[in-house]
Amino acid sequence: MSIASDKSAMYFRGLGTANPPKRYTKAECLKVFEASAWSNRLNSRSRFIIRTVLQNENGIDARRLAVDSLEEAFNIDPNTLSNRFASKAPALASAAGERALKDARLEAIDIDAVIISTCTGYLCPGLSGYVVELLGLRPDVRAFDLVGQGCAAALPNFQLGAAMLASGACEHVLSICVELSSAAMYLDNDAGVLISACLFGDGAGAAILSRHADPSRRSVCWMDSESLMDPSRRDALMFEQRDGMLRNILTQAVPELAAEYAKRVLGTVLERAVLTPSDVKTWILHAGGRDVLLALERRFELQSQDFRYSAAMLREYGNMSSAFVYFVMEAALADNAPGGWWWLSSFGAGFSCHGALLRVD
Repeated sequence: MSIASDKSAMYFRGLGTANPPKRYTKAECLKVFEASAWSNRLNSRSRFIIRTVLQNENGIDARRLAVDSLEEAFNIDPNTLSNRFASKAPALASAAGERALKDARLEAIDIDAVIISTCTGYLCPGLSGYVVELLGLRPDVRAFDLVGQGCAAALPNFQLGAAMLASGACEHVLSICVELSSAAMYLDNDAGVLISACLFGDGAGAAILSRHADPSRRSVCWMDSESLMDPSRRDALMFEQRDGMLRNILTQAVPELAAEYAKRVLGTVLERAVLTPSDVKTWILHAGGRDVLLALERRFELQSQDFRYSAAMLREYGNMSSAFVYFVMEAALADNAPGGWWWLSSFGAGFSCHGALLRVD
């Protein structure tokens, strides 16, 4: 995809985010785990891993989970998890969408298409139909459900939105990523499974993508993007189905893989734009975890301050998978981050990585 012309430009007209109301700290999670039946089902090494992750500094203080109590989170069976996704995901996605509409100062009737991404549950008809109903979108709205792209999904979602706007078929597209990690809970004695259970939280992000900017406010323009996928590294990060539930596979290779591919995507786009990393004023990156952010710092030759918005969202909400970058962009705009060139990037299952160059004025 080449640098956007005025006729094919896409603007982020509004943003919205949403989380379940209950906030749970690491200490609270550890206390309830140790009192649960799972503490006895797992072996001593697994209990040690959980205590280490939840007691030591790992870049996360708390998470929001769509459960009324942490005891409920340890009720892990296919029907409970499926029902949790079906009952909570549509409302969470719609809450984020409603806030994005309000931020964009648009009405539901203005939306020509809705694109929804998720990897933590499955509905048929898809989530898009529920969001259309809950937000009161037009019955002729174009609706798309994207699944299976994991933490990376926000950027492919935006890419589809950009294509629809460039085609002239739409003036405003509602983009939503929603993840209920609490509906994809799985525990066994695998270290990656246990670490995942300690890192991921629930959340939804939404953006109004438009052909024209709102002249009365700050302009955020999508200029160029690039994607990279390496199926040979698929086993490094993925979901598998086991016992009728989603089981997250998370390996030690992920931080360096994310940093390597993120740097390659960045280099490709900056070369086309005749820019260098020093020209990027604000970094909007998915944060898989503290170790991923540290690997990105090393590979990009940047300072921790450059990733401050990603780090802040990780600390307060944990890894919200595909929804995460909406929170980071919202935080950067709320902080009036320096304008100019911004870099937006996500990575995850596949192994896949995506990046986009934004112009913020």
